Amino acid sequence: MIQRIMIFMEQYSFGVCAYMAERFNVSISRIRLFFIYSSFLAVGFPIIFYFLAGIVLDIRHFVKRIRYRLWDY
Repeated sequence: MIQRIMIFMEQYSFGVCAYMAERFNVSISRIRLFFIYSSFLAVGFPIIFYFLAGIVLDIRHFVKRIRYRLWDY
């Protein structure tokens, strides 16, 4: 059951932790633990940051995809 929840979250999350882990060359689990622990300490502010970063990354991915389509023709 827990494995299915983890797979679901990894497939449908924004990929913020993976992006930050790749960017800072740190393991993904450490970034996830940072978000979990800091959300308890900072009363949810990291969750807001996570969603905003996810939206920005999603828009960035969308813009890159459109840009590549324009230059293909």
